[in-house]
Amino acid sequence: MSQSGSKIGVLGVPMDLGQQRRGVDMGPSAVRYAGLTRTLQTLGHDVHDLGNLHVPVAETVAHDPADGNAHNARAIGSVCRDLHQTIRDGLSQHGRMITLGGDHSVALGSISAALDFSAGQGNLGVLWVDAHGDFNTPETTPSGNVHGMVVTALMGRCPPSLTIGDTRLRADQIVYLGVRDLDELERAALRESGICILTMSDLDKHGISGCIHMALEHLHDATQLHVSFDLDSLDPSIAPGVGTAVPGGLSYREAHFLMESLAEDGRVRSLDIVEVNPILDVVNTTGKIAVELTASLFGKRIL
Repeated sequence: MSQSGSKIGVLGVPMDLGQQRRGVDMGPSAVRYAGLTRTLQTLGHDVHDLGNLHVPVAETVAHDPADGNAHNARAIGSVCRDLHQTIRDGLSQHGRMITLGGDHSVALGSISAALDFSAGQGNLGVLWVDAHGDFNTPETTPSGNVHGMVVTALMGRCPPSLTIGDTRLRADQIVYLGVRDLDELERAALRESGICILTMSDLDKHGISGCIHMALEHLHDATQLHVSFDLDSLDPSIAPGVGTAVPGGLSYREAHFLMESLAEDGRVRSLDIVEVNPILDVVNTTGKIAVELTASLFGKRIL
């Protein structure tokens, strides 16, 4: 698919129910304020901002005993079912969709939609760019935060309230990049999962170019790609406005090279930009870098 002149739908999901640090619900506004639409239009894209999906305010969500050790699971599942339908419709209408989070639990809706959308057209590949594994379950989580259970939920390993759509994610369909902070039981589960996991140690060993090559080679049979980009994958020195900052992340140029390489690959149809927290940011630095990276993914070049 051409990287210029395409239609792109943008949807904000001001979700902060999947974690316990307030402010991430303002992430969509921060990225928009940094000039997302204008930047993509400058690259020749036809951008349609669909506004924000309704998300209940955290203080208004009553505790549901049925959620067990997955805080706000039913409320998150309800939002993500709405998101699932909106993204599926958006992919049909616009061809490409960007989901602006909110915490990473929004990927329950966006990726399940991409899975269902691609089911009749080919095979979806998911590139999960994140400092964390998000591979807990209600039984293994030390926090109860749903944004740390997203991948397992997409694979059908979490309660029905967090199971969205008709198509489950397979281990061979996802590649992690940038991982450097895992919980103990989560680490053990990932080792047994069969998922391709490229940690920051792998990046140190093989370089960003080598890791991108390995990721795309692993996803070689995918006809479409979904990129789920958590801004905490970046080093906090360049992206301070995230809720769970972890030192030793991707550099500015490594992140741009990743997005430029994915643009050259040409298979990306959907993107999550998540975990931007303006309260913790410095003059919207993290919102700005989110826009710059999105521009690289959708065709911006140095020369």
